[in-house]
Amino acid sequence: MTVSPHPRLQAALPPQRPAPRPGGPELLRSVFRRHAAGVAVITARGERPVGFTATSLTSVSADPPMISFGVGTSSSSWPVLAEAAHIAVHVLGEHQRELAATFARSGADRFGAPTRWYEGPEGVPVLHGVQAWLVGRIVARVPAGDHRLVLAEVVAGDASGGGRPLLYHEGRFNALRD
Repeated sequence: MTVSPHPRLQAALPPQRPAPRPGGPELLRSVFRRHAAGVAVITARGERPVGFTATSLTSVSADPPMISFGVGTSSSSWPVLAEAAHIAVHVLGEHQRELAATFARSGADRFGAPTRWYEGPEGVPVLHGVQAWLVGRIVARVPAGDHRLVLAEVVAGDASGGGRPLLYHEGRFNALRD
């Protein structure tokens, strides 16, 4: 004979919890798809300009002003970033989905038309029309699995761009909603 709890008591019982999945790349990806993140483009200059779309940008310290971001060591930008003294970080606005997609796409001509850019402080490529940008002097490249965590001290920048931020969520670029 099965005894069911009283209806009032049943509402108080905790919901059935799914079994945890083992840690691994797929679990990490599925969890971070649910984490909305701001979208940035990181650029640097070697023999040629390089850049990539990043959602791992973090403010590390106010004094000294320091930022960090992750970059895959298998990315086409890594050989230049491994040697670069300076980088530029660009915070994208919601109107820049195509720019974010261009810098995220493997094999794309990231600095060709329609991308507009100029040589900024310390010779790094600075993108036109972004919400804000910073130039940083790389102070460390920390091994982190198949990536490197890059730390840079901010040496110049501008935060006068307008508009609303571009976000990355559930595998897509999105606008911020109120």
